Amino acid sequence: MSDEQADMLIAGGGFAGLTLAIALRQGLGPSVSVTVADPTLGKSHDDDERASAIVAAARRLFETLGVWHSVAAEAQPILDMVVTDSRVDDAVRPVFLTFAGDVEPGEPFAHMIENRILIPALEAKAREAGVALRATAVTTVSHDGERAAVALADGSRVKARLLVAADGARSAIREQAGIAVRGWEYGQSAIVTTVGHERDHEGRAVEHFLPGGPFAILPLTGRRSSIVWTETTDDAERIMALPEDAFHAELEQRFKLHLGEIRTVGARRVHPLGFFIARSFIAERIALVGDAAHVIHPIAGQGLNMGLRDIAALAEVLVDAARLGLDPGAADVLERYQRWRRFDTMTMGLATDGLNRLFSNRSAALRVVRDIGLGLVDRVPNLKRLFIREAAGLVGDVPKLLRGKSL
Repeated sequence: MSDEQADMLIAGGGFAGLTLAIALRQGLGPSVSVTVADPTLGKSHDDDERASAIVAAARRLFETLGVWHSVAAEAQPILDMVVTDSRVDDAVRPVFLTFAGDVEPGEPFAHMIENRILIPALEAKAREAGVALRATAVTTVSHDGERAAVALADGSRVKARLLVAADGARSAIREQAGIAVRGWEYGQSAIVTTVGHERDHEGRAVEHFLPGGPFAILPLTGRRSSIVWTETTDDAERIMALPEDAFHAELEQRFKLHLGEIRTVGARRVHPLGFFIARSFIAERIALVGDAAHVIHPIAGQGLNMGLRDIAALAEVLVDAARLGLDPGAADVLERYQRWRRFDTMTMGLATDGLNRLFSNRSAALRVVRDIGLGLVDRVPNLKRLFIREAAGLVGDVPKLLRGKSL
């Protein structure tokens, strides 16, 4: 059997892989072949009840790629955000910090959208753009100098000028490339579910900092909210094992009744938390993106958006190289991507790690210090605006797609 040929092969058909494929096809044109390989391609996502925060820069990317218009009606804008610091049994949760939701007039700093809506839209756009979608997995990778030789689970082989690992936190490609990761487990897990409530949330997101970890209430369309509930791993396992009525009591104690009666309307899932970053984002004819390159604490809601920042940077680097007649898998081309993204990723990862350590503890002294700090930030409009723009992905060396510009 002869090997198939591809210019770009992307392993992973989630947000990162599909978004990169669309960006490359639009930026490079039909003369450059782009293939995505993932066994989940073409399958229904109706049972995926997860939701993602799409910050303003990522929304601009999706608008530029022509995806956002097909999902906008199902996306819930976050119009403002409230931050509290309290204990679970506190009768009152004083608000220490509030953010108005606009980065520009009429442009919310983030939207919430369910994965079951956005991933099929990306898959459809990729197909429309001429991306070859292969419902199979990458199994092994070798090199012949000018191409990465990739074996797929369906028995076929593809030779690609560049292989992009968008295959998640347990990336098999990263492991085969011999790229180590460094980091640590937090001893925390996030319980994720969807809650329905009597009253409208009016687009408000709430983050309660509790001793076990942050409890985030993120608005969805309709009278629903996505819950990201961080506890120590032992407590999370105990809570997950509770019968429905006892689980509801624990949830209500943290959610409170500001939106009226609540009920769980989605499955509960639990995810262990940690901070991990690849020692290199590149190897011979390989680039890592998204969770394959880094995993951070969800305390600031930046994990997915950091992956999309990888995508925008890598797409820009590859399109620029192609226009200069350069080999997209060459070491110097990939090194530009690594320089652009790795330091920024490390900085954000350490910032979220510091926030988690500052807030996820029972120290009364630290509570006083952080509450004073939150109060001061709340009283300095320019500082608040900087924080909003940082959270929205609009600060620093922002790639073109995240600024709403075509490649």
